[in-house]
Amino acid sequence: MRFMQRSLMGLFLLALTAGLLALAGGSLRSTIEARLAKEKPSRPAQERIFGVNVVLAERITATPTTSAFGEIRSQRTLDIRAPISGTIIELSTNFIEGGTLKKGALLLRLDPAEARSSVDVAATDMAEAENELREAEAALGLARDELDAAQEQADLRSSALERQKSLVTRGVATEAAVENAALAYASAKQVILGKRAAEAQVNTRINRAKTSLSRLQIRLDEAKRRLENTEVFAEFDGVLSAVNVVQGGLVGTNEKIGRLIDPDALEVVFRLSNVQFARLVTANDGKVAGDVTVRLDVLGADIQAKGVIQRVSAEVGAGQTGRQIFASMPGASATTFRPGDFVTVEVSEPLLEGVASLPTTAVDAAGTVLVLSENDRLEELSVTVLRRQNDQVFVRAPDLFGREVVEARSPLLGAGIKVKPVRKGAAAPVVKEMIELTAERRAKLVAFIEGNGFIPKDAKKGILARLNSEKVPVEMVNRIEARMGG
Repeated sequence: MRFMQRSLMGLFLLALTAGLLALAGGSLRSTIEARLAKEKPSRPAQERIFGVNVVLAERITATPTTSAFGEIRSQRTLDIRAPISGTIIELSTNFIEGGTLKKGALLLRLDPAEARSSVDVAATDMAEAENELREAEAALGLARDELDAAQEQADLRSSALERQKSLVTRGVATEAAVENAALAYASAKQVILGKRAAEAQVNTRINRAKTSLSRLQIRLDEAKRRLENTEVFAEFDGVLSAVNVVQGGLVGTNEKIGRLIDPDALEVVFRLSNVQFARLVTANDGKVAGDVTVRLDVLGADIQAKGVIQRVSAEVGAGQTGRQIFASMPGASATTFRPGDFVTVEVSEPLLEGVASLPTTAVDAAGTVLVLSENDRLEELSVTVLRRQNDQVFVRAPDLFGREVVEARSPLLGAGIKVKPVRKGAAAPVVKEMIELTAERRAKLVAFIEGNGFIPKDAKKGILARLNSEKVPVEMVNRIEARMGG
């Protein structure tokens, strides 16, 4: 019992001690906070300043361009087909893939034996028909002579009849003599009718011979044409493609044996969207015109050529949009471009004078920009957006030129806000990464380029010159080795 009393008393004293300690700690904390609050000096509120990138709006004359992808084609592409069937007995040495031909050059010759036999048979039939015509004409002459003789005899019979009638009137002749003379005259006229019928038959024979002769002449001309078709000639200067015949092969009528392409009549075909096409037409007073720059990437070497827009396709085409444009290219481009090349086309638009080029992020949807005013505070200025191109926008405003514009808009920026402008210096030139090649690696790359027949000569010279340099761009080496499969 006494133990329980002592235990309860100890717990009571322990709780009382803990409460007194907590009360003392709270009083000490309140005292310290009050002293610190009295000693802390009051600081005035400071304005927040944002750092922004700015660009100078300079007055320039810009040449906007529209980029598109296109394909190189030839304006003159002829499918070479066999006019007749037969066996190829002679084939031009240039009748190979990539062979160069001149206008009028013999491409191939088919076996002319059958065609020559047809000509001989038709000529023989013609000679026979001509003989028949001559015989009919001779028979016509005889028939006319016989008709003339019968007519003379009928005239004599008529004179005899008139004489007998005169004698009867004078009482010298009898009626029987008159009747005999009349019968003789009637018989003579009957003979005339027979001779005329014979003449008509001969005329019919002549007409039939002439018709047969004309028909045989047509057959002879056709046989000669087939004989001429055993030889195929080039219609114009060009390069052969899709060749699929050899000497001794058998070809059928109208069978495609190759394609002749004119490399000096190249054009680029590309497609513009409706908006791009409308902008191009509007800038050229409703006409489809303009200059284009065609670019071809060959293993890191940028090949380019100029062109002129010539025409636009008459219809859109099933499942397609926009407008298909055709631009001609100079004949000199045939040394570097080939039909089928996939190229990049840049269409030049009319000049924009008195404009400023700004990043697209500098202009908001309402067509306003933020410019620096006095004390580096922002001011909102309305501009007229003339053209957007890639990440640039061409704008015009009376009070814009010569002022610094915020490069990128932000919800935190607005008119009247003080900023710290960050001005860009001259951009450092982009330096391509270069490497030194070992002799073995350089030899492999050079051998691959020299053995590649699809690379144009000018481009091949430039690539070999770079490969033979002390240092070679890494990008070019990677592209060539990717083509090699290494």
